[in-house]
Amino acid sequence: MASKSAYDLIVVGAGAGGMATALCAAHRGLDVLLCEASDFAGGTTAFSAGTLWVPGNRASQALGTADSVARARTYLDAVIGAHDPRGLRAAFLESAADAVDFLARHTQVRFAAAGLHPDYLISEGAATEGRAVAAVPYDGRLLGDDFRRVRPPLPDFMVLGGMMVGKADVQALIGRYRHWRHFLHVAKLVTRHAVDRLTHSRGTRLVMGNALVARFLASLQEAGVPVLYRSRMQALRQVEGRVVGVELLTDEGPLSLTARCGVVLACGGLGRDEAWRRQFGPSEAGVSPSLVAPANLGEGVRSAASLGAHIDAHEGGYFWQPVSRVPTADGGHRLFPHLYLDRAKPGLIAVNRAGDRFTNEADSYHHFAEALWRQPPGPGAPAHLVCDARFVQRYGLGVIPPGTRRLRRYREQGYLLSAETLDGLAAQMGIPAATLRATVERFNALARNGTDTDWGKGRSVLNRFNGDAAHGPNPCLAPIQDGPFCALAIWQADAASSTGLSCDAHGRVLNAEEQPIAGLYAVGNDMASVMRGTYPGPGITLGPAITFGYRAATHAAASRPTATETGADTERTHS
Repeated sequence: MASKSAYDLIVVGAGAGGMATALCAAHRGLDVLLCEASDFAGGTTAFSAGTLWVPGNRASQALGTADSVARARTYLDAVIGAHDPRGLRAAFLESAADAVDFLARHTQVRFAAAGLHPDYLISEGAATEGRAVAAVPYDGRLLGDDFRRVRPPLPDFMVLGGMMVGKADVQALIGRYRHWRHFLHVAKLVTRHAVDRLTHSRGTRLVMGNALVARFLASLQEAGVPVLYRSRMQALRQVEGRVVGVELLTDEGPLSLTARCGVVLACGGLGRDEAWRRQFGPSEAGVSPSLVAPANLGEGVRSAASLGAHIDAHEGGYFWQPVSRVPTADGGHRLFPHLYLDRAKPGLIAVNRAGDRFTNEADSYHHFAEALWRQPPGPGAPAHLVCDARFVQRYGLGVIPPGTRRLRRYREQGYLLSAETLDGLAAQMGIPAATLRATVERFNALARNGTDTDWGKGRSVLNRFNGDAAHGPNPCLAPIQDGPFCALAIWQADAASSTGLSCDAHGRVLNAEEQPIAGLYAVGNDMASVMRGTYPGPGITLGPAITFGYRAATHAAASRPTATETGADTERTHS
């Protein structure tokens, strides 16, 4: 239960956006309370790579990377359009690097330049490096008892029963017997993990999104910002048009709290709310799986809408990732996101329900999944990744690790389809055998020539970055030729919402007349994405989340209302 009933600022939601807002506000001198509906901090951020898209960041500039905010502006104007409603894009570009620097000066949140990390679209102003930063790994033991509050990553992003691995670790694991440096790296990881498991339920070496969450949580401890877990917002309190507090439901019962400077919504966007998903996603999006944190039920957007807030709807509504469904012991399944480990590698194609290729398999997860849900019969129908067993042994496929020779276990689980011939595989997939044979034959001819003239696999820096640099002439193309042949069903799943609350450049929530609702802010996915449904590069959700958290906190600290403005008359409650 909260230690008192009134604070300067109440932030609802302990994902990256909420935690950044709370920290920045505390360091601006505000008395802050952070509320979280679940038992964990981190939200969907904990499942992510922990990457931020921050044009002009000082970490990259210090390494001599030749990039600029001006070039990023050119890129965004090209892929989104020059129109910048309410100046949100300009505000993001102006403040993103400052927000990261502020956190570095005042907190334990640290980012390192991600190096080669290409933008996702081929367009004027696109960059191959310099715009992405990643959270520096963190020792979870430093959190003490609060280590248990860090939401664990997706199970398949851990090995050996709880050891987190990043992209560099994956490469070392794959090549552990090929080079002594890889072997030594892996040996250190495994030794550290073995020691961790003597006292912890999982490994304490935190990377990617977990490292970012842990650094935020440690910084909240240091700043003395309380986090009220298991407190779900039920309603916003409003007095004479100004939001002055929240109504929460906690384990101890209802709780009414006052916020002198306002309330910041950071609840994670539309989330898993089926009504929102059907209204703002593509047709029948409600049947698609979701990767967002289970506790995200869309109450931030819903509570603001009840006060007249305007919802800014973007085409597609969501940001997408392709996923496979991994069977679980209880008869259900969990989702595995296919981000970069398999789709771009040479010797794999994706086919739709008719057996045809439908996109560049090596494109970004969002653009690949976007193409997937546009295939007949529409959202909710799977496509298949097709390769041969040699590919699986070399690169892995979904949760099947590289080096796997025996596929029987995955076939019997129902995760993988496999047959000695393409005709046999097509029968299991439920698609015309002649079409699948023709598709594979066509792809093989392109692969032998080294150029994919159909869909351009391997044409971009991003494609080649995620391909196999040791394979030539095209690191993304190789024939699919020797049985047994394999197929893995994949679906599109949302990882965040683009549609959200209309806000101004300070993060203030706007009504239908584009006027601010006094005392109400939104950040993260509760705020309509500054990218407006496009996906320009890695970290385009977390970058703006932290930037507008910084801007909202700064505005709230500079606009503390007077006692008269917070009056106690004519209060109304909205859920």
